[in-house]
Formats: sequence, structure tokens, C-alpha cells
Amino acid sequence: QVQLVESGGGSVQDGGSLRLSCVVTPFTGVPRCVAWFRQVPGKEREGVAAIYTGSGGNTYADSVRGRFIISKDNAKKTVYLQMNSLSPEDTAMYYCAGADDSCFANLRKGASAFVYWGQGTQVTVSS
Repeated sequence: QVQLVESGGGSVQDGGSLRLSCVVTPFTGVPRCVAWFRQVPGKEREGVAAIYTGSGGNTYADSVRGRFIISKDNAKKTVYLQMNSLSPEDTAMYYCAGADDSCFANLRKGASAFVYWGQGTQVTVSS
């Protein structure tokens, strides 16, 4: 059974940084792909980054490329999202999600392509 548990959300000032963590059970290869999504009330979930739990290959949404970094620690069975240069537009509930196939295709397909979900962690950026 795949489980994902997020942590690390909180409040930060404009321009600040936060690191989110997602503990994934099991890990390497299952699920094959772990992604971070975010959602604000009234809008669809937006995929921001994804990583293969095996190879570590990753992909980003244009809105966060160059500011966010997705990484993994196999020993800790954890996927991280380092978020830098945060702005109020990054305020959202952030979710960890898993899929059993392609990261690159699934991140572009959106939330419906991911079958495993965590409970979410809130990130609030104030100006």
C-alpha cells in the first residue's frame, strides 16, 4: 500500500524559502514517480515538480523552474521540495502525489494522472 505524508509547510515572508518533505512508503520504484502539486481555493491543482524515485530524473512547471528544486533521499524514503524566492502567488495547499508510470507525461496531464495522494500542507507567503 502506497502512503505519502507531507510536512514542512508554514508561513514565510515574500522572498523567503521553505522546504517541504514527503515521506513515501514504499519508495524506490513504487511509486515510480512522485510529484508536488499545489491548489488554491476555486482553482485546479497545479503540478509544480516531479521526480522518478528510481533514477532521480525530474521535471518542473514553468511557473517554478529556477526557484524550486525537487530532490529525494532514498535512505529516508523522502522526496523534498525546496522552494526559494517565494512570492504571495505561491501561497497554496501543497500536495505530494504518486504515479506508477511516467513523470514527464503525467505532470503535464495533471492531477488526474496521479493515483496516490497525501493530505497536504499549507504554504502561506505574505508580502
